[in-house]
Amino acid sequence: MWRLPGARAALRVIRTALEKLSPAEAQSQTAAGAMERAVVRCVPSEPKLSLSFALADGSHKNMQRDQSEPLGRVLSRIATNALKGHAKAAAAKKSRKSRPNASGGAACSGPGPEPAVACEPVVKLYYREEAVAEDVLNVDAWQDGAVLQIGDVKYKVERNPPAFTELQLPRYIMAGFPVCPKLSLEFGDPASSLFRWYKEAKPGAAEPEVGVPSSLSSSSPSSSWTETEVEERVYTPSNADIGLRLKLHCTPGDGQRFGPSRELESVCVVEAGPGTCTFDHRHLYTKKVTEDALIRTVSYNILADTYAQTEFSRTVLYPYCAPYALELDYRQNLIQKELTGYNADVICLQEVDRAVFSDSLVPALEAFGLEGVFRIKQHEGLATFYRKSKFSLLSQHDISFYEALESDPLHKELLEKLVLYPSAQEKVLQRSSVLQVSVLQSTKDSSKRICVANTHLYWHPKECSGAIATHRNLHLPGSSDSPASAFWSSCDYRRSLALPPRLVCSGRISAHCKLRLPGLRHSPASASPVAGTTGARHLAQLVFCIS
Repeated sequence: MWRLPGARAALRVIRTALEKLSPAEAQSQTAAGAMERAVVRCVPSEPKLSLSFALADGSHKNMQRDQSEPLGRVLSRIATNALKGHAKAAAAKKSRKSRPNASGGAACSGPGPEPAVACEPVVKLYYREEAVAEDVLNVDAWQDGAVLQIGDVKYKVERNPPAFTELQLPRYIMAGFPVCPKLSLEFGDPASSLFRWYKEAKPGAAEPEVGVPSSLSSSSPSSSWTETEVEERVYTPSNADIGLRLKLHCTPGDGQRFGPSRELESVCVVEAGPGTCTFDHRHLYTKKVTEDALIRTVSYNILADTYAQTEFSRTVLYPYCAPYALELDYRQNLIQKELTGYNADVICLQEVDRAVFSDSLVPALEAFGLEGVFRIKQHEGLATFYRKSKFSLLSQHDISFYEALESDPLHKELLEKLVLYPSAQEKVLQRSSVLQVSVLQSTKDSSKRICVANTHLYWHPKECSGAIATHRNLHLPGSSDSPASAFWSSCDYRRSLALPPRLVCSGRISAHCKLRLPGLRHSPASASPVAGTTGARHLAQLVFCIS
């Protein structure tokens, strides 16, 4: 575990130095200057702690022990495990010696003394060069920086080091589209972690080991993988990577130290992308994040997978769209690239599948500095993302329209009018429409707050004749303040523009505007819609309330 200032640069220097050494030199220096690692995970809210280390025989031990247990019991158990490991190693060695040789005869080991019966190794735990008493409880005994000694082998104890609890690459990778790994860390921060990308060596670039089929050759950066120059979380494959797999080497960090590294390889090769997309031209105007006084917003219906994979969708709504372009894995690449390319400060999304939010959108947008909240309706829901450098989430409110209509006195007049039309009332009260309200606070000026309301209203061509723009008061549940003034902007999602099959079906941008925070010496914000539709027959509304 390193504890160095400028840790990222320091680790690169160490890694570069080791790469210049021969394997024998590197192994020798590692053995001489570093102890083995014993990782302890101890969380106050959990009754047990975990202890992980590798014994001298190469076996890996992962022990779960009560935090309130005396240290002596754990040390005794470790000694027993070490003795069993030694016995297994000795038995395996004896078995290899008695195995017939290549000529069919018995292996010639010659007479020799029987190996001495092994006894349990001495197992001690030291902290600050003093032995820890065996009656000390585990929760207090296993401190960061302690030294565990098992026989002649010493282990440096690392308590709660940064660690990946989840690490996964996308299942579908295209040239020209960013690859954002899904990752979750414990005791760490992605911004303080290290990433290094490799791509598979082209066929013929590396010869397999003599006598070993190429399919069984060992995987290593020197023989099978080519190191790229990318040391960031996100990697964008080029056309030169088409047909090759990718590998990611990750080291979790927390700004002061690093945890155990992990590697993962993509299950698929990089495939060719669709070429220039319609949103590439729009990205020319959004190359940079706006200054602090401005807010760039995007609202996007990304078309839930449950609606894209029906016979009605394929034959009626999107007959011009190739089947592969309706597949979720393909569309996610387009959605990620388009959203990240706008460098927005606030993104409101509709028709978001729960898995798409957690497995695709969060990793992609988090890598570009945004954080999101999610609200499920039935099969899909709403998601709002905000730029962490500009905003913090002050509060979140999820409002069910039909529940608010029936229970909130604020809507009494509207409900009374709706009762006069039983058919309309029945349809309204059956809908699962919700309003996702996020109150954001400026990170630069705590007196500046913005209320973002994101919703998705049902629309049917036989039941609605058009979009309705309204201006009403928005009352947040549990708030004693007067209702906040909110401006509602409705957009009708009806099929009006047929895009090329490879570019359609990624969703619709309903609004793209810049807003200036009130109280600043700038002119009012202007909004300009950006078109592009998949034919999703719904209404989406984006609500802003700035105070």
